[in-house]
Formats: sequence, C-alpha cells, structure tokens
Amino acid sequence: MQYVRLGQSGLKVSRLCLGTMNMGSKDWKPWIFDEKESEPIIHHALDNGVNFIDLADFYSIGAGEEVVCNVLNRIGRRDDLVITTKVGYAMSDDINAQGHSRKNIFKAIDASLTRMGMDYVDIYMLHYFDTDTPVEETMGALNDLVLAGKTRYIAVSTMYTWQLAKILQVCDQNGWARPINMQLQLNCAYREEEREMLPFCQDQGIGVSVFSPLARGILTSDLQSTRNKTDFFTAEMYNDEASRNIAHSVAKVADARGCLPAQIAQAWVLNKPEVASMLVGADTTAQFDSALAALEMQLTEEEIYELERHYTPCDLINDYTSGKRTPRFSRPAKAPFA
Repeated sequence: MQYVRLGQSGLKVSRLCLGTMNMGSKDWKPWIFDEKESEPIIHHALDNGVNFIDLADFYSIGAGEEVVCNVLNRIGRRDDLVITTKVGYAMSDDINAQGHSRKNIFKAIDASLTRMGMDYVDIYMLHYFDTDTPVEETMGALNDLVLAGKTRYIAVSTMYTWQLAKILQVCDQNGWARPINMQLQLNCAYREEEREMLPFCQDQGIGVSVFSPLARGILTSDLQSTRNKTDFFTAEMYNDEASRNIAHSVAKVADARGCLPAQIAQAWVLNKPEVASMLVGADTTAQFDSALAALEMQLTEEEIYELERHYTPCDLINDYTSGKRTPRFSRPAKAPFA
C-alpha cells in the first residue's frame, strides 16, 4: 500500500480508500451487501494496508455506518484507522433532518457516532453544498465539533469551485478549522473537475479523494450488472455516446495490456498527481485486488491518448445539474489503437 499526507494536514491516509456505499441494507438498494457479505471485503482491505474508510449517514439511511463499523470494531484497531462520514442528505421526513444547519449537523454527528459505536470520527464531511443555509452557520458548527473532539478534521464533497472558495474565505476570516479534503467524482468519462477544482485544491493545500473511478461501473464493460441495470444515477450521468466510446477504449487498452478494464480505469485516476486517494467500492476481494494492482501501473502516452480522445466537455455532475447532459462526440483513433 502507498500512503500520502492529506492536503497540508499531518494526517496520512492510504491511497486506496474503502468506499462503503455498497454496504448496509438491501432494503435501500438491491445491490447492497449486508454485514455478513461485507465483512470479507473489509477484512481484505485492512489486510492489504487500507487505513482510510469512507462512510455517510445517508448510505442505507444509517444502516451503512452500523454495518461497516460493527465489522471494524470486531477486526480493526480504531487508532489505526482514518474514518470519515458525511452529513446533509435527508435521513427522515422531518424538514430539519437534512441539510447543513447547526441543528442538523449537531444531531447528525451524534446519531452517526451512536450507530458507529465510536467516540469520534477522523473526518466529518459535508456531502454537498447546502444553498439554503448560511455558510457561516455551517462552518461555525463544524468548527465547534472539532473543538468538542467529535471530529478531528472536516472535509467537503461535490460542489462548484466558487462554493469551496466561499467556504475557505469564511473559515479564514473567523479562524475556524479549514477543510483538509475535497471528495469529488473523476474518471475517464467525467473530467470536468480538472478545469478548476483540482488546480484550486492544489493551490489551497486541500487533498483530493476521488470517487466513482469506474463511472458507476460502465468502465468495467459490465453493463448488465445489477447496479448498472437498477441505479438511476448511472443512466443519468453516463448515458451518452462519448461515455460508451470511452468505455470501449478502456476495454481496448486493457485487452492490449492483458488485464481487466477496471484496472486501466483505476490506473488512469491514480496516475494523476493531484489525486491523493481513490475510493474503491469493491463487491469482491478480486475487485479490490484490481485497484491494488492499478497503484503500480504506469500508463504510456499512447494508452492515455486512447483513453482520453473521446472526451469533450459536459455539464458538471452535482445536485444542481441533474438531467442536463451535453451531447458529446469523439476524436479519431491513433495507432496502435486505430
């Protein structure tokens, strides 16, 4: 395993972070693993040096935190782990059980810690940018959680670059704890964050963790998986010609390499120097091993061109652009993939 300092903090995390959206309760989604099914994957990740675990209260509406941490509390050492969870999406019909108000943040972290059976989280993350709550209220509440010892650090996820800039400005003006990590979507089929967010995070000393390196599964060339057939977001985000062409190119490079397409897609992400860590949402130990192998893989210029030649701009993927996808067209192939 490789380890990296997260942003300008002193916290060191594994470059592979165990994503856990697929762990919790099948009552939430048909492709979710229960505790018994999740344990071998968690165990395998820890055995291979993973210390970074990504959770969210929204995953299986709380059951995800409970399932994963039941396993971690049995087989792991809490002091050796870097555990993050998120807040923001609705947990009930209560109008205040969502968003980033002071009321919900304080209630949500206590509920998360109870489900997790832990006294603190290492990183508490905003799941998105809440436009209905003043930034000062949100960041003041998070700073109070740091001072109270309920979280060691704070982080953010999935927003416009100007929104992150606004957060940092408020933190700096008030002397509050700054986010140390930005979690964002990045893969061969979705690269919009390369334009502003990645360079801005580098400039501000914020670590970057990448989720969905396989574009919610389409880059594995397995379009018939349970998730790809039942997950609305896969069709919403990647149902265009360019995405399908990119998936085909990933498969071609993998065939030339003699490995699985997933490994090529993961290597493309891990080869980017701006990326501190990559989330791995494995359904099997073999899928985790693919990501482990991708850590050591260096792609050639010809392979990178083939993986990137279809890409053209599209709308950002966030809560404000749902249903707005720009049709995209590909560039011609070059040797050796022509």
